[in-house]
Amino acid sequence: MHLVEPLPPDRRPTRLLLLLAGLVLYGFSSGLMLQAGLGQMPWAVLHQGLSRTFGLSIGTWTIAVGALVLLAWVPLRLRPGVGTLANVLVLGLALDATLALVPAPTGLALRVPLLLVGIVLNGVATGAYIGAGLGAGPRDGLSTGLAARGASLRVVRTSIELGVLAIGWALGGNVGVGTVLYAATIGVLTHATIPALRLRDRVPAPS
Repeated sequence: MHLVEPLPPDRRPTRLLLLLAGLVLYGFSSGLMLQAGLGQMPWAVLHQGLSRTFGLSIGTWTIAVGALVLLAWVPLRLRPGVGTLANVLVLGLALDATLALVPAPTGLALRVPLLLVGIVLNGVATGAYIGAGLGAGPRDGLSTGLAARGASLRVVRTSIELGVLAIGWALGGNVGVGTVLYAATIGVLTHATIPALRLRDRVPAPS
């Protein structure tokens, strides 16, 4: 039995390129939202709270939490894909690079556009790395794996994200209008980007 899902046989270079682009863009967009300072997605609130409470960079905590969530796949008997493993590492590295290179603006005239750009790019990034078809991210896989045991996916995902948000906020993570705006718009964005960026297997030409 393979510990990791094998790569799809079709369009491998394109899939890998789309995966890498999506993960780097996801980390970049997360960094933009963090630098805007107006609140961010629930998992980023947790990573920021852990960083503020225990030290280490937000990107390092992104990697560490991703690895811990991936361990939770074991009792669920889920197998990661190449994209799952890349997700754990690349997001945190791209996030820390963005925080180091993009200065945090001081006025709302710059912070609001930075937040909006971050949310839109995050939607595109999600469509790209999921569209590559190389495995779900650790956090997404946890939700779908638990839902496969009979619970509603919406209930499972909402419960996990609310729990993560509450812990992150208690640890000092930044919850704000950006958190609400992200929750209200990311579903609409990914509903458009995932089908648009999904790589489908090529149909063999008739002989």
